[in-house]
Amino acid sequence: MKITFLGTGTSQGIPVIGCTHEVCLSNDKRDKRLRASVLVQIDETNLVIDCGPDFRQQILNSGIIHVDAILFTHIHADHTAGLDDVRPISMKQGHLPVFAGKDVIDNIRDRFSYMFKTENRYEGAPKIEINEISNTLFVVEGIEVQPVEVAHGEINIFGFRIGNFAYLTDVKQVSAKEKIKLRNLDILVVNALRKEWHPTHFNLEEALAFIDEIKPKKTYLTHISHKLGFHAEVSKNLPDHVELAYDGLVLEI
Repeated sequence: MKITFLGTGTSQGIPVIGCTHEVCLSNDKRDKRLRASVLVQIDETNLVIDCGPDFRQQILNSGIIHVDAILFTHIHADHTAGLDDVRPISMKQGHLPVFAGKDVIDNIRDRFSYMFKTENRYEGAPKIEINEISNTLFVVEGIEVQPVEVAHGEINIFGFRIGNFAYLTDVKQVSAKEKIKLRNLDILVVNALRKEWHPTHFNLEEALAFIDEIKPKKTYLTHISHKLGFHAEVSKNLPDHVELAYDGLVLEI
């Protein structure tokens, strides 16, 4: 399994438009973050988790030429707004499978209604194949995917476990039942928005406490805001088994 971080930033990305914060002005490429997304490659299969507004640039940066499916964690725009950019993929491959919970599917059908027209349909509109998921195991291209339901403020969203890799973003709380699904991980990816408390996301302290409880072999932090600090400085103070992810980072299991 090969994992590529397509984006590791929060909803505004880094740098934030018009921001003069020192991190937004950093020359360290690891401090420049597109919206959170990850590419999981198993043999010749390419799975993308979340399709935010930076999707086009992320796929170009990755160098891949096909996507077999997109898995959505939740409804928010920084995770879904790039769906129109699958147009050249679907034109080449045919209908692109997407996997999402009912609330995300309903939102996609509303926001991207032109994709679902049966009459007078624009021939260049993306073609997608909707697959509704719930909190039960599902299979994509022969690959088993285990949803992990977590709380993102007042809404429940999905993370995903594939083999001994798990990807969780926008997490604020995880129930004891769902934590069982995260046992014996080689790699955990989880959000750490900033150092200060936030009502709907783990801050750094909460993320580290969660990691201590789950005990994966290695953890990478994502969905990072400029308020967390410089990549180089924050990294110095993390435990040995925890690292900040950055755009373009590639891992192999």
